[in-house]
Amino acid sequence: MRRISMHAAFALATTAALAGAGFNGLQWQQARQLNTTIAAAAQAPAPSSSAAEATVSRDAPREVRLAQATAWSQAGAFDAAFKHFAGLIEPGRSDAVSRHAQYNLGNMYVRQGLASGTPADTGPLLELAKQRYRDLLRADPQDWDARYNLERTLRAAPEEQETTAEAPNVPVERRNVALRGMTAGDLP
Repeated sequence: MRRISMHAAFALATTAALAGAGFNGLQWQQARQLNTTIAAAAQAPAPSSSAAEATVSRDAPREVRLAQATAWSQAGAFDAAFKHFAGLIEPGRSDAVSRHAQYNLGNMYVRQGLASGTPADTGPLLELAKQRYRDLLRADPQDWDARYNLERTLRAAPEEQETTAEAPNVPVERRNVALRGMTAGDLP
């Protein structure tokens, strides 16, 4: 009886190991297909935005759309890249794809703002970049890349501080107020 139970336990352990290996193999195959799709999507598109928008479908995994949007930004199809980076950012969701999309969108705003050269165009784009970096830092305060880029953007476009003219030291008029049941030393 003992020998049969040992063989049954060994068969059960072998079956569990084979099931685990099969599951890992399936995950590996899916990851391999996803990586192949990402590599194909990351190929540099034609600079025209109409050709770029037709490359990746809305049903594609978010990682593939992120790779395609990154390739578009590197190839100069900024309109399509802006649109798709913004489409990958979901409010209230702080996963890796959303963070990378926000970071890359902030970087594109900075590049476009600094390339424009005119203060009327530079200011709003740099403010949008600052907002993206701040949103990233709210979600993950330890994101040093976003912190560094925010600092660089703040140096390029410092925030305007409201300067309030402080009144000169004018003595404040004091009044003695008497409250029932209180002595003068009880009030601060």
